[in-house]
Amino acid sequence: MKKLLLFGFVGTMLASCIEQTGELTGVAGRQPYQPEVPLGMVYVRSGAFQMGETDQDVPFLFQTRPRPVSVQAFYMDNTEISNNEYRQFVNWVRDSIAREILYTKDKEWVKGLPGDGKDGKQGMWEDADATSWIKYTEYYLDESELDDAGTTKFIVSGKEDKDGQVVHEPDKRLEYRGEYDAPFKPNKPENILFYLDWEKELDYSSADVIPLLAEMYLPTDERYYRRKEIDTRKLMYRYFWIDYREAARRGDLNIDYGGTPFKDDDTWQDAGDKVNKEHRTLDKETLPPNPVTGQSQENIKDWKNYKGPGQELDLGRFNEKGQNNAIRGHSDRSRFIIDEEINVYPDTLCWVRDFTYSFHDPMSNMYFWHPAYDNYPVVGITWVQAKAFSVWRTQLLNNWLISEGQLFVNDFRLPTEAEWERGARGSNELNNYPWGGPYIRNNAGCFLGNFKPMRGRYFEDGGFHTVKVYSYNPNNWGLYCMAGNVSEWCETAFDESMYEVQHEMNPDYRYDAKDWDPPVMKRKVIRGGSWKDVGYYLMCGTRTYEYQDTAKSYIGFRNVMTHLGRGGVDMTLEGGVEEIQSDIQLR
Repeated sequence: MKKLLLFGFVGTMLASCIEQTGELTGVAGRQPYQPEVPLGMVYVRSGAFQMGETDQDVPFLFQTRPRPVSVQAFYMDNTEISNNEYRQFVNWVRDSIAREILYTKDKEWVKGLPGDGKDGKQGMWEDADATSWIKYTEYYLDESELDDAGTTKFIVSGKEDKDGQVVHEPDKRLEYRGEYDAPFKPNKPENILFYLDWEKELDYSSADVIPLLAEMYLPTDERYYRRKEIDTRKLMYRYFWIDYREAARRGDLNIDYGGTPFKDDDTWQDAGDKVNKEHRTLDKETLPPNPVTGQSQENIKDWKNYKGPGQELDLGRFNEKGQNNAIRGHSDRSRFIIDEEINVYPDTLCWVRDFTYSFHDPMSNMYFWHPAYDNYPVVGITWVQAKAFSVWRTQLLNNWLISEGQLFVNDFRLPTEAEWERGARGSNELNNYPWGGPYIRNNAGCFLGNFKPMRGRYFEDGGFHTVKVYSYNPNNWGLYCMAGNVSEWCETAFDESMYEVQHEMNPDYRYDAKDWDPPVMKRKVIRGGSWKDVGYYLMCGTRTYEYQDTAKSYIGFRNVMTHLGRGGVDMTLEGGVEEIQSDIQLR
């Protein structure tokens, strides 16, 4: 109670400090932030540890030579992501697709936000769940598309000119959907922006719903015993992520037109002797070719569409002495926002594919969807699917925080290799295994993890294939199955030499492999060993890899989230009474 009263006192005091005093006081009225551990995660404090082999290098690979590294505080899932947790993601994608289809046939499946009609944009984009907006490519209304009733339902973008015609505006993306009377009037107040209605229950067994969702089910000739099942190939999830590394690259300063407008048919020759702030002549011979056509860029329009690497916008200016502060930026930030779409359903056939001359048909048929395996780790997930899940989980939490009037938190993501090893070692940084000892058995002779013991006697450790995600005892951070059960995807790209060159502060190595890159460039680190691996792979310092576009019956994942704050031993002191008292004394 005293703590709550102190918070109220500080909030009142800060709110009252709005009057200008001429002194540096910071922004008034901001509430102190009290970090909270996300549900199902544990707090791993910041610190330094010895990363790498703590025992002999059995295969003599020389890939993990010990070295001290420092890692900032983070939260980590206390278990591997289970089938039931991943199924929430799959069902969300399924339900959003279903609601989108139902919208086209029944408007009761969406909600409308009344807007002010300004610029044709209805409602406030910020006020709604960003993951629930109906996204489509832009469509420009043509009177030939009107239905018999004189209305149509399309996404529209543009504005009317003086003659009432719709003007194409490629640089202005207004995405909304509604009914429009002919002729098209984008600024009419009755135009409404819709978003999916998640409060309305969706019953897939309803006789009213089934006919409307016919396109989501398997075609008749692909059904087994005429069972009406969802076609999992259609469970596509569209998501976005920011390429910070590409955005941070420093490249040549692109040509700056100084705000002078050019027509699309102006050529470089027409530009004459105009120069940019680096005093370089506009010369088509010195410019890179068009990245799409490969031809020399003879047209201003071609150069405007070029998206080269690095920072290309000069935000600085010259003073009277000829000095430039050299601040750089980007003329088009959209190229760093990567738009992706991926099928989210696990590869359930991985059980059959991974093992030759072995019977795993029942696992392929039942493992992901049956309730008996709800608390078992999800497998058959590629590295890219695991990243897509992390994005969805981030949006799920952040959108709820927005609805509660709270601030964003850091993204859920895959752990870096250093974070994973920090979590596995706990505070026993020199021990071989997560449970803190040098041996794989306890004092009673029982195995401490799910792996392949005694030349293939899989049942000797209490498991067979996978086991439940909370099996065996957790390490001293509270993390279950950091050794055995399933190996776990890491964010880090695999390279044999990275231990020699990586930074000692939050070490990581990333490479976004292209589809045409050789397979060696598509390797991602996996850690922890699995139910089918020998004991060597259960060691905290053992590293190996798998290809990012492959799904295996022995690889799963868990998420981490970077902690907001200094990340000390006692997280409860951050933003708490002690810090508030020090803030009061400073003021």
